[in-house]
Amino acid sequence: MRTQVVIVGGGPSGLLLGQLLHCAGIENIIVERQSGDYVLGRIRAGVLEQVTMDLLKQAGVDKRARAEGLPHDGIELLFKGARHRIDLNGLTGGKQVTVYGQTEVTHDLMDARAAAGLTTIYNAAPVSLHDFDTASPRVRYQKDGATHEIACDFIAGCDGYHGISRASVPADALHLYEKVYPFGWLGVLADVPPLSHELIYANTPRGFALCSMRSATRSRYYVQVGTEERVENWSDDAFWNELRNRLDPEAREHLVTGPSLEKSIAPLRSFVAEPMRFGSLLLAGDAAHIVPPTGAKGLNLATADVGYLSRALEIFYREHSASALDRYSELCLRRVWKAERFSWWFTSLMHRFPDNGEFGQKIQEAELDYLVNSRAASTSLAENYVGLPLESF
Repeated sequence: MRTQVVIVGGGPSGLLLGQLLHCAGIENIIVERQSGDYVLGRIRAGVLEQVTMDLLKQAGVDKRARAEGLPHDGIELLFKGARHRIDLNGLTGGKQVTVYGQTEVTHDLMDARAAAGLTTIYNAAPVSLHDFDTASPRVRYQKDGATHEIACDFIAGCDGYHGISRASVPADALHLYEKVYPFGWLGVLADVPPLSHELIYANTPRGFALCSMRSATRSRYYVQVGTEERVENWSDDAFWNELRNRLDPEAREHLVTGPSLEKSIAPLRSFVAEPMRFGSLLLAGDAAHIVPPTGAKGLNLATADVGYLSRALEIFYREHSASALDRYSELCLRRVWKAERFSWWFTSLMHRFPDNGEFGQKIQEAELDYLVNSRAASTSLAENYVGLPLESF
């Protein structure tokens, strides 16, 4: 087989890239090592920046997100037993975020790809990348006991942190930056109405908590736990009791609990691999960077990468110029490091660190007090939370 672009990874970033390329008249094939049901079943984030919503619109897959998504004009910060609202909309000149589950984004993109008759190869394993340091890259995979190969012009590595794309790059060509945090998030998904119509981020002496949602009837809650914790040690009752202990009195009174649909612990890390281009191989999303989920940047950074990459490839094929591709890594990484900074800062502000003690807690509370009472500080938070704009090539 031959195509113009092989996209390795069929998650939301790979699917969005495929749809954007299709809309630009660029042939592409997606190769995914898991089944479609597995990809669709992954529980992930659900806060979409305006940049992400704009890219979904460009790809023609924003209809359901706009109809069913929950627009949010603000967030609440809880500390010292009281909540304080950050007016995202008012502080950023009318910008907002949309709560719409990543699973639903993936579903919409899968449906659009199927309707367009585009090729997605599921259960392709193992996958290997070849000759991406030449003008004739190839992707090889096994399926149903046979080996297949796709020749292409470019390979887009959208296969996540543990995927083959970054692992195929020679180690001496990569510069890796990483910070591993000494805690994780225990998350519960439940079919209960959200505690609040906006997200609540809580800083407490017992640790961080987040009250979020996926819809008007489905909620997502998190509490900070140690890295040694195991999901099986947490019953539903134990989780709800711990969450209550990290909320203000009014929130505790209105919290609706119920059986968990999904329960998991996610470790927190910051990670960046530089550069993001190696000849004909271009990395995007978690293949190149990871952020702690505190700032809701993971999916949004991936879609921003895809926005840059689709535009660069469109320029390449339309104008026969590699100038935009040559700037792809630079532009992505400028935005990536700003999001890494914000996610690190917000994580450092809201979580309890084992070695910081009571002094550290008091410093966090003082900074939070300054943050909610300073328009300049609140504006900085709001601008980063709703998402920085994409730059032009």
